Amino acid sequence: MSAQPKSALITSICSKNRSCSSTIINHAGAGIGSGLVLIGAAYGIGRLASSALEGTARQPEAANTIRTTMIIAAALIEGFTFFALVVTFMLATKAPIATPVEKPAAEQTVVK
Repeated sequence: MSAQPKSALITSICSKNRSCSSTIINHAGAGIGSGLVLIGAAYGIGRLASSALEGTARQPEAANTIRTTMIIAAALIEGFTFFALVVTFMLATKAPIATPVEKPAAEQTVVK
């Protein structure tokens, strides 16, 4: 059995500083995290709009107050969503790597 060559996608994702498996895991984690963030935000804004519409239907004279409150809450949800997306993409592209740092032999001190 001969070893199969890596696909172009895996080769393009891998870098010299990281192993391929950790890079692929980082990108997959960012994709899953982004998906969960977007699904949660869509669900939250959908529930918010549904409740606001229901409240307006029950009490039409409070429509302006309900609308203002809904817009403020939707803006806060979207702000959190953008923040979470930035964090997931930062984790995918700049994941910290633990590398030991050794001092050069000239800088090492000898205790007598």
